[in-house]
Amino acid sequence: RSLPLLSIEPPMEGIQVPKKGGVRSDAMRVLGPSQPKLDTHETQRIIAVLDETIVKLELSSLIPGIMESLDGFADILGPEITSDLIEHQKLLSKMEELLSSSQEGQPSPAEEQRESLGLLERHLKRSVRDILRLLLASPSLCQALPYEVCARQSSAEAFIQTFREFRNFMHERLLTSPLEEKEKIQFMEDISLRIRRNTETLTALKAELAATIQKDNVIKDLKTSLQDVADNYKISVQQIMQEAENQQKEELRAWQARRARLQEDMEQLRAQLRALVLEHRESELALRKKKCKVEMEIEKWIQKYDADMGEKQAEYEELYALYSEEKAQVSLLQEKHDVLIQEYSQIAEERSVRQQKQKQDSDELVTMTIAATRIQAFWRGYLVRSLFKTKRKKKKKGGGKERRGEARRRAGPCAQSIVPA
Repeated sequence: RSLPLLSIEPPMEGIQVPKKGGVRSDAMRVLGPSQPKLDTHETQRIIAVLDETIVKLELSSLIPGIMESLDGFADILGPEITSDLIEHQKLLSKMEELLSSSQEGQPSPAEEQRESLGLLERHLKRSVRDILRLLLASPSLCQALPYEVCARQSSAEAFIQTFREFRNFMHERLLTSPLEEKEKIQFMEDISLRIRRNTETLTALKAELAATIQKDNVIKDLKTSLQDVADNYKISVQQIMQEAENQQKEELRAWQARRARLQEDMEQLRAQLRALVLEHRESELALRKKKCKVEMEIEKWIQKYDADMGEKQAEYEELYALYSEEKAQVSLLQEKHDVLIQEYSQIAEERSVRQQKQKQDSDELVTMTIAATRIQAFWRGYLVRSLFKTKRKKKKKGGGKERRGEARRRAGPCAQSIVPA
């Protein structure tokens, strides 16, 4: 069944090249549009599949707009397509609820959530395929929907435009033979290289021109500034000379007045100096006497300090000698103490060994005593049992007494030999 295809011609844009350098005579033949050569079934099938995909993409992008105003399109679409769109809208609502619940952090197993999402995704794909199949079955409806539905989403429009560009690119590639494609690629590389070189040259020339213009502007500015500086210099020199003369006159008058004041002050200070010298001569003499007295006292204190330090030094040397002697004695006593500690450790070890041996002997004696007591008790029990047996066998009382006495006589030496000394 034939499908309505959108016929989109590939846009052929001209390429601008620099006039400088010239272009080969076959350039327009290489870059111009090739003649149609869709003579194979494979090429026709490829273009047909791409055109059909574009139609499906356009119809798929219209589905959200149709669902927003489904009541208005119900008469145009028919009951079957309307029911499929309602079912598709329900699936979308379920998908949104599931995604919103996962984002809000509701407790749900991850594996179960992935399975639900996968199942809903498969149902949505199947629903879209069914809707497209029903829409493509009505060519008139496919042609009328783009005029009835509002504009598509920007992302869908961009994707469809990109796919159209891909279709045009494939159309151009299929129309171009391998030899023409190779020539076109080589020519484009040559043109790109030439454009790049020309661009680099032009950039360098622009940079040189800008530098030259900047230098000229700088030179002009410098000339103007030099002229201004010369004019300003003359004016400033005249002003400075005038100000210097005026200032010199003022300073001369001020200096003369200051000189007179200083002369008067100097005379007054000389008179005060003479009066102070006469006034402080007596106090200077008293201070000198006091200074001599203090120096003599300091000398006495120094001599006394030296004598005390000599005595302290002698006492310190005696104490240090005693300390050295006592330190030597302490070292000798420490050596003796170490020897005594070793001997004490050896004696303590021998004592502990002897105590352990005595304890072991006493334990063995107690064990032997207990064993002898048990053996004696066992032997006595054995004799008593033997006596009772013989008593039961003998009917006569006298005979039994004789046997019991004989048994006692026999048991006496044995029991005495068992008891330890």
